[in-house]
Amino acid sequence: MFSVLFREKPAMMLVELKNAKNEMYASSLAKMIDCTYSHVVKILQEMQRNGLVEFKKHGRLKFLSLTKKGMEVAEHIDKVKSLLKN
Repeated sequence: MFSVLFREKPAMMLVELKNAKNEMYASSLAKMIDCTYSHVVKILQEMQRNGLVEFKKHGRLKFLSLTKKGMEVAEHIDKVKSLLKN
């Protein structure tokens, strides 16, 4: 039911970023949600334009983090996901 109400990959990207214990980058996020790197980057760029995620460059790597708005959205998505499991 969750995938019917939400586009699954973008929603899961936000939830995975919210739950990440370590710094995350696009290629590791792609592996976690079973998606291509190019698709993940395209979605992340759209999320960045909408103020949900930030890219922080460390050398050659770009680490991802949620903005305050992104964290709030991810928390709500996680709650809906939990409600639908019951």
